[in-house]
Amino acid sequence: MTYVPAAGRDWLLPLYDPLTALLGVRRFHARLVQQAVIQPQCRVLEIGCGTGNLALLAKRLHPAAEVIGTDPDPRALARGRRKAERAGLSVRFDLAYAEALPFDDGSFDRVLSALMLHHLHAEVKGAALREVRRVLRPGGTLHLADFEGGHSPGLHQVLARLVHSRQGSTRRAVVLDLMQEARLVDLQEVAHHASIMGPIVFYRARCPAHAA
Repeated sequence: MTYVPAAGRDWLLPLYDPLTALLGVRRFHARLVQQAVIQPQCRVLEIGCGTGNLALLAKRLHPAAEVIGTDPDPRALARGRRKAERAGLSVRFDLAYAEALPFDDGSFDRVLSALMLHHLHAEVKGAALREVRRVLRPGGTLHLADFEGGHSPGLHQVLARLVHSRQGSTRRAVVLDLMQEARLVDLQEVAHHASIMGPIVFYRARCPAHAA
């Protein structure tokens, strides 16, 4: 398996956190955590966590929840672990691909994904969403934000093409179709936000309460 490093190139990783802060990614993380309505004792998984900013925010705001972040980039995970240690936050960071999650069926109440889906090849997107459904408990929910395709290129799309030669966005209809094919239900476009990086869509979906 191959992956796109958190910053597109390993040597750019030290710039990842300052750049995402400058571009306002933190407010989108906060919006996603708010949307997830994390309860005490929830088990929360972030896929494609990068250097851990969203996972750490979820734990900071919901200290009684168990939070795990996964990413295939070991350098990014190492940074996440260092940040968690400095902040005194108990967040676990595991090396894993979104399409091959190392967890039992029905392990999590919430799955979070922020600005990650567009990194995946078309066929891998579907596999990742099927894994999300598998690891969610019945009634558990997915909360996903990603760049919206079909628009004039935003700053993120320009950077994506320069750094890792990807389009940098996914059309809304494609995301919803993939969620449906993964047998998630109650699919919703919760919010749309404009940003300097390009339009961002927030999605919500649920694992059926009974096997489908």
